[in-house]
Amino acid sequence: MIEHSKISKLSQKNLIRIENLTVEDINLILDTAKIFQGSNKEKNKSMPLLNGRTIINLFFEPSTRTLISFEIAARRLGADIINMNIEGSSLRKGESLLDTADTLNAMNPDLIIVRHSIPGSLNEIASRISCPLISAGEGINEHPTQALLDAFTIQNRGKNFKDITISICGDIEHSRVARSNYHLLKKMGAKIRFVSPNYFKPTDLDQFDVEYFDNLEAGISNVDIVMMLRIQNERIKEASVPSANAYFNDFGLTYEKLKRAKPDALIMHPGPINRNVEIESSLADDLDKSLINEQVENGVSIRMACLAIMTK
Repeated sequence: MIEHSKISKLSQKNLIRIENLTVEDINLILDTAKIFQGSNKEKNKSMPLLNGRTIINLFFEPSTRTLISFEIAARRLGADIINMNIEGSSLRKGESLLDTADTLNAMNPDLIIVRHSIPGSLNEIASRISCPLISAGEGINEHPTQALLDAFTIQNRGKNFKDITISICGDIEHSRVARSNYHLLKKMGAKIRFVSPNYFKPTDLDQFDVEYFDNLEAGISNVDIVMMLRIQNERIKEASVPSANAYFNDFGLTYEKLKRAKPDALIMHPGPINRNVEIESSLADDLDKSLINEQVENGVSIRMACLAIMTK
């Protein structure tokens, strides 16, 4: 079993943005996750590196995959993890976000994991706590552990980042997953395409070094990875989005449209999937093409790695 003392430290105190990480940081997390990947397939999955450590999950937005994944990761590492109930907390009584951060900090946790809808909120919280903070998603800014698990999944399939082209497709304007994956995959040397209907074209497109397409079939032509995105209905305020059927006809990924990609192209989706809206249901379940379940499985290994590294 790996010793906690033998794990290297990240160059950053907090894990809020992939944009702030070095290539060495990314490789450290991916390499550490590989160690935990093996233990997660064993009958006894416990690797109690973090016995006696206290971790707090502070989620201001709904979550299934990310919340449970962090909780499983912490428990397998032996940490005490508390999922804070926002509805029953003093935040609902009028306490400010920063007062809540001060309160939690006074309890001396070893790590706080936060998901919040407001851009910039995580830096505010991080400024008030002594322990490290990991982002579990912040507004439309970034979702760093999702990008890390996506990269880990691609790497596990034997792909060399410098040799592949990845199309990130769908609601890019409102997607923190798209932004985190762009920063990570670009750092690792992959070629990136953004593919979206015009109403989901990112307003800050000029900030990204990508090829842009407003047609799905053209945008996935001859690519290695097709990464579909969920329509972020909860964040859409002004865009006029067509019906689910109309969107699927124009921009939903199907077996027929996938023929434009390379014959061995693989598909990804961060979940939850809107079946027969963003992706044909049978294609999402096709284990020869779809990496979606592998992404979920690899999320535990990546988050174990992040917890172990960030609590150094």
